[in-house]
Amino acid sequence: MDSVTDGTRPTESYYHLHLVSDSTGETLISVGRAAAAQYSGVKPIEHIYPLVRSHKLLDKVISDIEAYPGIVLYTLTDPELRNRLKNYCTDNSVPVLSVLAPVVRLFQAYLGGVPTPRVGGQHQLDGDYFRRIDAMNFTVMHDDGQHTEGLEAADVVLLGISRSSKTPTAIYLANRGIKTANIPLVPSLPVPAGLSELRHPLVVGLVASPERVVEIRRNRLLGLNAAQPNDAYTDRDSVAEEIAFSRRLCARHDWPVIDVTRRSIEETAAAIIGLLQEHRRKRSEAR
Repeated sequence: MDSVTDGTRPTESYYHLHLVSDSTGETLISVGRAAAAQYSGVKPIEHIYPLVRSHKLLDKVISDIEAYPGIVLYTLTDPELRNRLKNYCTDNSVPVLSVLAPVVRLFQAYLGGVPTPRVGGQHQLDGDYFRRIDAMNFTVMHDDGQHTEGLEAADVVLLGISRSSKTPTAIYLANRGIKTANIPLVPSLPVPAGLSELRHPLVVGLVASPERVVEIRRNRLLGLNAAQPNDAYTDRDSVAEEIAFSRRLCARHDWPVIDVTRRSIEETAAAIIGLLQEHRRKRSEAR
């Protein structure tokens, strides 16, 4: 582990994290970042190697590990490549771990038999893949109040005032195969006709603290070179009324509300997925 210095004292410690995959590397990146997040005082310098499927590509990986030793995580299906990387790291006292191996062993112990390794098996062009594409197309078409006549076909409908994370949350859910529409709420404008009559989708309100919304809106306007400090769009009291309107609307229709002030998009989506499962269970029992 090394330190970045300003010439007088260490300012921030860092280490090298090598993520080696024969597929896209998404699994490794998620696992590596989740583990790294547990250590707030030290930062990883990521070296990401996707689609490593030949000894020539592995040569480059090993060369980088030699130049920048650190932690090595890998998901390699080919036994020759896997053993070569593992043996190099072991021989040179480099910490190394196959991320999927413990999980696969657990599955094997429970299911029996021998697994059939498939490179990028989770990215096959199967039914689940095309459902995600369908969900993404639906979500893009129904972003920001578009095509409200088709809301009954959604799995989730998100409601919220401007800058309450509706669109990024919807896109994240769509990537999980969940058709998501989002509707902007403006106190002076009526909500789409038929919204309260929806039966298939789960309707969820997203809110945040007035301070958080004002901060995001001001940054947005600054980015557009259109800042207007006295405009109601960034006035704290006006924003608070917008949020109160959102809460009253959701309470009137018994729609759940999620406060996203201190939530990441992933955390908000996880909460929505939990609510969606419960919503589907209740609808199934009611049939």
